[in-house]
Amino acid sequence: MASVRRKNIKYQSLSPAVSCSRLRQVQSILSDSSKSKPDGILCILGIDSRYNQGCIELANYLLFGLYNQNNMDLERTEFPEEVLDDVILLIKSESVHLYCNPVNYSYLLPYVGHWRNLHFHCMTKTEYEDEEAAEEFKISSFVDMVQDCSRIGIPYSSHGHVQKFDIFVVEKWPIVQAFGLEGIGGGGFFTMKHELTDVSEKLWQIYSKMDPVALEILLTEGLVTFEKQWASFYSNFDIESHSYIMELSEAQAGEPFRSYFTHGLISSHIAGKCKSRQPFVLFGCHSTREDLNSYCFTFPSEGHQVRNTGIGGATAKHMLVQCVAPKGPLACARTCFFGTTHIPYLGNDNEQYKKTELMILSQIYEATVQAVLAGIKCYSCTFSTTKAKDMADQTFQSSLDCCSLAQFKNALRSKTTFYIQAVNNEGRTVPLENEDSRSLVKTACMTVYDIPDLLGGRGVLGSVVFSESFLESCFFVKEQDGSISTDSCFTILTASIPIYVSWLVEDNDVKLSEKAQQLLKDKEETCLGSPLSVGETAFIYSSNILAWPEEGKISFFSEGILFVHPHYGCVTIYKNLINALKFYDGDSPSVVAVLLVEYKRSLLPHLPFQLHSTSNCLAFALLPKSKSYKAFFSQVLASWKQQSDDSGIVLKMVRSEQLSEEQRNMHAKLQKLCENHSIPVGERWCQLKAASAELLQLETFMMHFEVSSVGKEPVKSTHLPALFHQTSLPANIHEETEKVVITIITGLPGSHKDSLCNFLVNLNKERGRWVVYRQAPDGCNKFSAVNFQRYLSSVLETLQGRSARQSAYTRKRVRLLVITPGYTDAIDAVQAVQAHPDPDIQSAFTVGAVTACVDPLSSYMEHRFLFPKFLEQCSQGVVSNVVFTGLTGEQRHPLLLQLQHLIRVANPTAAFILAEKGAVTRNEDVELILSGSIFTEPSLLRSRYLMYPGWSDGKFSSGPVCPSMTQITVRFSRSLEKPRFMTRCKALKSSLKPNPFTENVYNIQGRIRFSDSEKVVEVSHHTLTNSLSLLPVQEGPSPPSQNGGARQEPSDCFIMFDGICLSEEALRDWLRQCANQKPPKKALKRHETLTMQEIKSIHVKRHLEPLPAGYFYNGTQFINYFGEKMDFHPLMEQFISEYVEEANREIEQYNLELEQQRHVDLFEP
Repeated sequence: MASVRRKNIKYQSLSPAVSCSRLRQVQSILSDSSKSKPDGILCILGIDSRYNQGCIELANYLLFGLYNQNNMDLERTEFPEEVLDDVILLIKSESVHLYCNPVNYSYLLPYVGHWRNLHFHCMTKTEYEDEEAAEEFKISSFVDMVQDCSRIGIPYSSHGHVQKFDIFVVEKWPIVQAFGLEGIGGGGFFTMKHELTDVSEKLWQIYSKMDPVALEILLTEGLVTFEKQWASFYSNFDIESHSYIMELSEAQAGEPFRSYFTHGLISSHIAGKCKSRQPFVLFGCHSTREDLNSYCFTFPSEGHQVRNTGIGGATAKHMLVQCVAPKGPLACARTCFFGTTHIPYLGNDNEQYKKTELMILSQIYEATVQAVLAGIKCYSCTFSTTKAKDMADQTFQSSLDCCSLAQFKNALRSKTTFYIQAVNNEGRTVPLENEDSRSLVKTACMTVYDIPDLLGGRGVLGSVVFSESFLESCFFVKEQDGSISTDSCFTILTASIPIYVSWLVEDNDVKLSEKAQQLLKDKEETCLGSPLSVGETAFIYSSNILAWPEEGKISFFSEGILFVHPHYGCVTIYKNLINALKFYDGDSPSVVAVLLVEYKRSLLPHLPFQLHSTSNCLAFALLPKSKSYKAFFSQVLASWKQQSDDSGIVLKMVRSEQLSEEQRNMHAKLQKLCENHSIPVGERWCQLKAASAELLQLETFMMHFEVSSVGKEPVKSTHLPALFHQTSLPANIHEETEKVVITIITGLPGSHKDSLCNFLVNLNKERGRWVVYRQAPDGCNKFSAVNFQRYLSSVLETLQGRSARQSAYTRKRVRLLVITPGYTDAIDAVQAVQAHPDPDIQSAFTVGAVTACVDPLSSYMEHRFLFPKFLEQCSQGVVSNVVFTGLTGEQRHPLLLQLQHLIRVANPTAAFILAEKGAVTRNEDVELILSGSIFTEPSLLRSRYLMYPGWSDGKFSSGPVCPSMTQITVRFSRSLEKPRFMTRCKALKSSLKPNPFTENVYNIQGRIRFSDSEKVVEVSHHTLTNSLSLLPVQEGPSPPSQNGGARQEPSDCFIMFDGICLSEEALRDWLRQCANQKPPKKALKRHETLTMQEIKSIHVKRHLEPLPAGYFYNGTQFINYFGEKMDFHPLMEQFISEYVEEANREIEQYNLELEQQRHVDLFEP
């Protein structure tokens, strides 16, 4: 996975495509037609779920083992386990909610940053320092996540540790208990408000499906262990003398497989295995159908030994072996042989010495191998077991004819069985009729039972068996005529296990081999001439399907070659039995040198059966800088060249192009052997896995499998070369240049994407004729694919309506700039072009580049909760440029760096451009935005197919906008008061509410008139940045409205509010407060309602009025005869009553006049 934390990703095949594919697999549970399907799947880690194993298993599936106990990245951290495990995951059908903390956020981000419609519930580091606030935030986040899920699925049990589902146990989980807290919780019991179901079994089926990462784990872990068991098995025969092999019993030989299988079953906690999925070792005639059917791997035979299981109690000639992985899908069977099928050439004619019994078994085994491989190939193309069986049977019969064993055809026809079975990752068979079997490893096996001894007539020779584990890959291809075909391939996972192995066991074979080795010690001239180099390491190989590169000691003679193999003894090649000698060393010290021997058919009796080939060619590999390589050049090459004139056999030095295709393939396998030769010789059975040419095929298969494993939607045939990194130019380059290039600019409201558009058009007018498409500002803020497609049709119709000459000129010059509205998913805009219903229009337009505008200050709703579709507007495979339109003057600003890091995880290949408020300053950045071809680059094309299955046909579902954003357009025809409007806009930020953000207004845009001017003003206000823009409307035609209706008159005013759960009536009231208000009626005054100021005013006005008898005024206070002092006039009550009476007469007159006036409401026409 390409990200800044790549060092934490341990799987090479891990990519955003595989991660998203796994998420879609889990989400498929929520999309089935069942009435009982859950609305979401809840996964809680750590102490909050009491370390529930089912939740940990789901998290490890989605996060690729991040929470495995042996994860060293988490082990090395200084943070406590409860902080790292502080994760809550709610998976919905088309979105994901993830609660985490600022500490584990950085560990989770590389695995989840590219998930579609992902919502982070995560505090900032500063906020997280308050432990009480952090705990309350987690509880409130949990409540918000599940509030619209009436039925919730719980991954209660892990595979192999099944537990009875108990909702009361779930209710006791700490975070679930906290749900009932008053105030911050949801109130009440969680299990009473939400219906819980166990989805463990459905998830287990998903875990068993093979994807590129699962395949990598199988190859690097499961297959390595599997091969070690074979190495251990073969070591029983390699380390002892031939006499010891004779005494081996079936129980002794099969002990490695038996222990491996038995111990694995115990640790898997899953009981039961079908008969075909059990290991066995059977010798010679003790391998009949009855013996195989009655074989019990837990109680193998001690009495059946190599020396007594042949015909009539003689030495066994072969052995049937099967190894089965107890906790995985791997299994393979082989037939091994005791004895040799060749006689070393010793100068005399010993051709007549043949071991017919062993040769017949080997030939039948070869036919079995060819049949199984043919069956696998047929099944991978047809997915029909019937056709695969027919192909295997036909191949087996025809192979018998080729081996001159026609007399065995009828005898073996009814004794041959072939089957293919699918096996999940737990080693359990799954019916091939099951749809899930397509993504599982399969085993193909053929057994030929009870082979009769037709030549000797001594009874039954026994049986032979061969099986391989393989994985197929297939996806649909949409041809140019619209028809659908399939493209398939397969890889054999157990191909590294040698197909044909034989050992010397009988004294005659051993003596002949020892006699051949004496040629090295003879001082006199031998049948091979005089020795030139003695006993250096080399490899022998041929193109026979039974052959694999085998290590031995090679000695060169003046007249031939001696090769000593530790299993089947000596191979001697005399020059007179050779047609030609070729030597290829690649002219490089790192390339393996190969001596190719093209021999006569008379050499066949002197070659082991597995080295026979139809091309009569044998290869000896001399590894670079090895002793055999040096000895060949220093001691052999000159001598052979000198003797070539006498013998007539010329050693020819050849180049790669002079090799046949078969010889080049052999060299490729041997080259892999050279590259992996660092593995110790003691582990040679394992090193042959890396040496196998299957590794080359595996790399090709992995590329194919990446495409087929993400979905079932077809791939366009024209895109296949780019998908598989094959260089391919357009069929008609002139036709490509005539297409109208579409540049798409996307971004959230407030991202200054319109400013960028205007900047580009004004800056690049010389590039040609610009056509800008943006949806009408008074319409819905949602992207309409239908309206856009109609617009493309009208553009093409306009171009085609011109004269032929002018049209051709204009079409080359025209460029279409598309500004997507609001919260548009970038892939939706692309699909609208790609899936246009008219194929002519499809072919007339091409997307040049997609650019996303980002203002860091208007990206988060709160904490790290992003606005909907933020990451989708920067998505990999679609968007090639991300333009940051804010904080560009502070390039080290934490918020800018945080968003750049987040976007880099979601889209590792995007170019970052700094353009404050849309003003691009570098020419190279303009070129990137206006590129006409970057969108069609193979890397982006491959990413789109892997990330968005079905995009090329417009079938990829981008998912809803969540949380749902409300766009309400309010129309009016009256003027607003500018100061009032600006004040109320600025006040919106302080009125924003936390999650669930109800009634929050985030953006305002529209066209209005203020009372101080008759000009129409285009208004744009972004609440989070508190930026208000008031610009005069440019004269010109108005764009059509979203609903396709008539255009509005220029004098019409409207404002579109963008927010969550908005009410049109509340927005109307908000706008009324921005207009000139109707004066309210004045209330009548009463003595009790007078203010102190009014009373003082009355006093000041009338304090010098005549005083009643008995009072006098001293200039400051009023005093009566008794000396009592007052601050107010003695008649103050009378003055107040008179004041109230007079004021009320004026108020009544004012109210009467006000009633007679007519006030026009803002929304009246």
